[in-house]
Amino acid sequence: MTLFDALREDHQTQRTLLDLLIKTEGASDGRDALFHKAKAALQRHAAAEERALYIPMMEHDLTQEKARHSVAEHHEIDALLETLEETSYSSPGWLAHARKLQEQVTHHLDEEEQEVFQLAGRALSDDQKHRLADTYREAMAAQRN
Repeated sequence: MTLFDALREDHQTQRTLLDLLIKTEGASDGRDALFHKAKAALQRHAAAEERALYIPMMEHDLTQEKARHSVAEHHEIDALLETLEETSYSSPGWLAHARKLQEQVTHHLDEEEQEVFQLAGRALSDDQKHRLADTYREAMAAQRN
């Protein structure tokens, strides 16, 4: 399994969590539980992805700019998560912010899968793609503990 395979698996989990999150209503236990699960998944993934994918990409002229753009998008997603954290679940604005988060994350994941992975695939060796999958999985596991 390459790094890109591992990342795609987690991307699907994020899409599913966000789809479920925007279907929740009001100040419910379900909304709270899903929000915290989605937030943790997004933050763990971003940290591990930066370590396993974006830091190596920044070492290559071909991929440096795209890596910086993607890391900046991670910061935008963090800001939206913070806004959701500060907004009451029963506020009408909460769902609007959640939809914006879903839109931003979906854009980011699509861009990674359609552009970033292809570019990184040209810059990284096959051996690196497999080793970095291990780096990613180890970083994800370390954050769960």
